[in-house]
Amino acid sequence: MRKLKGIISGLAGALAVNILHETIRRYDSKAPRIDLIGKEALSKSLSGIGVEPPKGKNLHQATLAGDIVSNTLYYSLIASGDINKKWLRGAMLGASAGLGALKLPKPMGLDDTPVTKNRKAEVLTVLYYTFGGLVTAATYALLTKK
Repeated sequence: MRKLKGIISGLAGALAVNILHETIRRYDSKAPRIDLIGKEALSKSLSGIGVEPPKGKNLHQATLAGDIVSNTLYYSLIASGDINKKWLRGAMLGASAGLGALKLPKPMGLDDTPVTKNRKAEVLTVLYYTFGGLVTAATYALLTKK
């Protein structure tokens, strides 16, 4: 039951990150474009195994779906360890994901410009994922409340 609560909580955090990102990127040109890194990663991965990647709206939807699944699994780690440290674990999971989003694209052969184009984009990237971690912790707190 603990794992299921972790997955449900992780899904809440993953959805929060994506809704926040998708909303802000439409209104602020200086906001990070995490979606562009995801699209590049998906396209290169599929091409690398000989599969034609989707294009346009289909690429965006496939990337969004993959992002939600991977972030759900990542944030579901909230259910590991001491239940009393869920807030710290949520914040740390989120901040770590945000820092990873800044630092991992370039070594992976991806263009990091969408998240490093300006200081605001860098800060927002970390804040988005930290927010997702805190939403995960809040959801987990509600689900495990006795």
